[in-house]
Amino acid sequence: MLEVSNLSVSYGGLRALTDVTLTVAEGQFVTVVGPNGAGKTTLFKTISGVVKPSAGKISFLGKDLATISAAQRAHLGIAHVPEGRQVFKTLTVRENLEMGAYPEAGRAKWTHTIDRIHTLFPILAERAQQLAGTLSGGEQQMVAIGRGLACAPRLLMLDEPSMGLAPAVTDTIFERVQQIHKEDGVTILLVEQRVAEALELSDHGYVLETGRVVLDGPYETLLADDRVRKSYLGLT
Repeated sequence: MLEVSNLSVSYGGLRALTDVTLTVAEGQFVTVVGPNGAGKTTLFKTISGVVKPSAGKISFLGKDLATISAAQRAHLGIAHVPEGRQVFKTLTVRENLEMGAYPEAGRAKWTHTIDRIHTLFPILAERAQQLAGTLSGGEQQMVAIGRGLACAPRLLMLDEPSMGLAPAVTDTIFERVQQIHKEDGVTILLVEQRVAEALELSDHGYVLETGRVVLDGPYETLLADDRVRKSYLGLT
């Protein structure tokens, strides 16, 4: 479904990503982990079209994304739930969800999708007319994920969905993401700081350090690696 080949990205002469290669097959749950500043958010922004690469290729469903704008990538079925949630604070919860449904597939499936979003996150139905900026951090994250789902995506990219949230709220978010993957068949690409939980959910994981992929493999392979165990899981 998604193929990232030898991708490099530079900001003002500084290299943020170097020769990154990553594959996400349809129906997979893939996680990218790594320390702050490793380039994880840059990777997502480049896939969604916000940042332009200096080298390499990204293809989605067989289409080269080089000439496809960020807005058009959403129409192809790529949904990006950004780091920090970035809800439209002066719009209501319902209006935020409606903003996510602007791609053709989102509009066509809106009736079904909004029911599904409310099933996953019942609080969003209760708070439909409340301004998103007045919600708690966890509720805003639910809005952000719901907004991503509203476009009826083929690929849902989630950037640090647990950031700044209490552990109990994070557990709920993880449970819902797993439901979205297993019950709705949505392909997931996740960047997450809670490494153990994220990798355990995944079919495949990538470790990104200083802009490079230093290790990849299934959960069992990464868990057995001494560097992953020590640096990310706190194990010896």
